[in-house]
Amino acid sequence: MTINEISGSSLNETPSGERVHIAFFGLRNAGKSSLVNAVTGQNLAIVSEIKGTTTDPVSKAMELLPLGPVVIIDTPGLDDVGELGELRVKRALNVLAKCDIAVLVHDANEDFTQAENDLIKLFETRKLPFIIANNKADLLNVRNDENFYLSALTGENINALKEKLASLAKSKSSSKKLIADLLKPGDIVLLVIPVDKAAPKGRLILPQQQTIRDILDARCSAFMCQDTELSHALGKITPALVVTDSQVFEKVNAIVPRNILLTSFSILFARYKGNLKALVNGAEKLSRLKDGDKVLVSEGCTHHRQCGDIGTEKIPAWVKNFTGINPEFSFTSGGEFPDVETLKNFSLVIHCGGCMLNEQEMLSRLERAELAGVPIVNYGVAIAQMHGILQRSLEPFSL
Repeated sequence: MTINEISGSSLNETPSGERVHIAFFGLRNAGKSSLVNAVTGQNLAIVSEIKGTTTDPVSKAMELLPLGPVVIIDTPGLDDVGELGELRVKRALNVLAKCDIAVLVHDANEDFTQAENDLIKLFETRKLPFIIANNKADLLNVRNDENFYLSALTGENINALKEKLASLAKSKSSSKKLIADLLKPGDIVLLVIPVDKAAPKGRLILPQQQTIRDILDARCSAFMCQDTELSHALGKITPALVVTDSQVFEKVNAIVPRNILLTSFSILFARYKGNLKALVNGAEKLSRLKDGDKVLVSEGCTHHRQCGDIGTEKIPAWVKNFTGINPEFSFTSGGEFPDVETLKNFSLVIHCGGCMLNEQEMLSRLERAELAGVPIVNYGVAIAQMHGILQRSLEPFSL
């Protein structure tokens, strides 16, 4: 298979999980939505004189010069009131879990409130890069030289804000590689990609796309086959590394000679977006589960569940077969992930590879599990552990 044959895979588009996530916070009517629209040059957010127009976080993936690919997030006001208002504030603060850079939009004509000061402290505690944008400066008569002033209405200092965001984004940029640092120029990598009824018709899924691109960036060659053609492919080439879909890990392990390194897409992502060592430690809990223990299976994306779904069917079946006991399974997907107190009810979290999440959100989920004292493992590491091939699958890495 060649790159030209990967129709509909959008390899030229930056996935949401690889984009810098910039969230705008502030009180109601501080001008958050107006500022978002001014920065993006689009009517991304609804603007109104009525307080509380933004009732849910609004996200938009786009190209924003001079930053490049970003996700812009507009959030509800921090001072929203009432029962619904409290829920909106909670949703606004939940955005912090996936936020790479925060912008606190403050009305320059008003004093800072306790809610704004508390949020600044939260930014600092989380070591989250942030900018305080004193908006509505066009209405201000006296300015403090230490503050950064702008106006969404007149466009004053909007470009300066973009430059500040670009500077923070550059400082946040990660040097992590998905697979390139495991290779040397000229290496051959064989990717085992089963095509079943769950595979998107006419395209590859995101982990496969990103792995191919990283291999090419490393000046290496990527060859692909299904598990049914693996033996034939190995008779034609000698790869430095084989990367497989976790669902056929056991079969692929039996076919790939022991002198060839082997791992999975999910384990690559465990290292790339999370903490591989912590996830490997979490795999040990699988052997210590007891009847009735609560296990959370969590996916970072939302998709239509099909017969044989890996999260809701295959993972639970493998766990029951491996442990010989009957745990109680719960499931979350997309942006849903429990808070620390709720996580304390579980004995283990089994998470997907997180390809649709950005690094910040994946690390936030790992942190919540750690604070709750609950082991967490991802699909690839768990599957390798349950099939007795975890140690082999970790050989390409230095742990």
